[in-house]
Amino acid sequence: MNKKNWGAIIEEKMMPFANRLGTQRHLVAIRDSFLSLLAVNLMGGIFAILKSPPVTDETTNGFLLAWKNFAESNGLFLDWMYSFTLGAMSLYICIALTHFLVKSYKIDTIIPVILSLIGFMIIVTIPVELSFEMKSLDFSYIDGKGILPAMFIAISTAELYRLMIQKDFGRIKLPDSVPSSLSAVFASMIPGMILIAFYALIYGIFNAMNQSMPAWLLESVAPAFKLADSLPSVILISVVVHFFWFFGLHDAALAGILGPLRDGNLSINASARLAGQEIPHIFTTSYYVYFIVIGGAGAVLGLTLLLSISKVKQLKIVGRLGFLPSLFGISEPIIFGVPLMLNPLFFIPFILAPTVNAVITYISMNVGLIEKTFSMVSWNMPSILGGFFATLDVKASILIVVLIIIDMLIYYPFLKVYEHQLLKAEQESKEVK
Repeated sequence: MNKKNWGAIIEEKMMPFANRLGTQRHLVAIRDSFLSLLAVNLMGGIFAILKSPPVTDETTNGFLLAWKNFAESNGLFLDWMYSFTLGAMSLYICIALTHFLVKSYKIDTIIPVILSLIGFMIIVTIPVELSFEMKSLDFSYIDGKGILPAMFIAISTAELYRLMIQKDFGRIKLPDSVPSSLSAVFASMIPGMILIAFYALIYGIFNAMNQSMPAWLLESVAPAFKLADSLPSVILISVVVHFFWFFGLHDAALAGILGPLRDGNLSINASARLAGQEIPHIFTTSYYVYFIVIGGAGAVLGLTLLLSISKVKQLKIVGRLGFLPSLFGISEPIIFGVPLMLNPLFFIPFILAPTVNAVITYISMNVGLIEKTFSMVSWNMPSILGGFFATLDVKASILIVVLIIIDMLIYYPFLKVYEHQLLKAEQESKEVK
């Protein structure tokens, strides 16, 4: 009987499923939608930071007091800028998701994007006053709280529009002499009318119940979101992401699943911070980037420091060359240079280090030892700085230093065994020569 090692079995049985997950049309569109909002989210994070100086009644620092005066003097401006950057995440997700999903079917995206925007305005916003003199809407759910209805509208619009266009449903045929652009407009007229009627029906149903779809959805899935923001879920996410990473599946492949949760929570936290309310969520994008994967996947910044002083020349070179990328959250030079991927010796620390980071940080935030995250300045900002700007709490930076030391302790015994193996192999090679 041909016996396979455990790595080969996992690679043969599980990786095809993981790869299919990473290339699934809707998940890829969701992933690309969140990635496309990078500039929007980063600028929104900057405005949220500027509006939230870390001062108390006892603060005497001149810079912080000047920051406070600036925030108070420009409060309306900063709130307005935030409200239509990070504070309008759901609106932009609806647009981007419709675009990427329709594009994947090789259909022109402009008309379905406009239709999904109409659907978003009908279903997600709430009319307050509609008169000739003034039209006032409640935009409370255009931030992270509206992620689910935004995705529902985008996917429904894209799929129904695609189905009707491909089946030529309601297509109005025009003479060949009519410009193609005009023919396309007439071809989409009936599908567009049907979709608008679909949005109106949804609004009418919820309005009859004196309810809004975003509020109903948020209330319905609140237990699930609370569970996803729990410590067991955070542990599971860290383990699964790094398990697949170990076998070569980049965590970007799972962004279609994790993105709505991480980025949605971040947007909700930012809105709560600006409103002076308690920040509700722990699991956010900045929590994941700055506190879990310190130095990139596998939390390899601590390992990089150890490699830089290794007795094995090749490991020392890899460590020193990989330090700067790792400092900015890029772990590939270490993962492929050591290598860590598919190296059974590093399977445990590669999963354990980021998971320990996740647990310690979660507990620290949950008990109030450090502030929760509410902004995301840059994916590639060094964690020590990023953790501070994400929380405006200097204790967060101190915690990250502690976590790096813990990561070094986790990797150290495994690295020593690996060094011994390499030195032994090098010695044997010299003896053969």
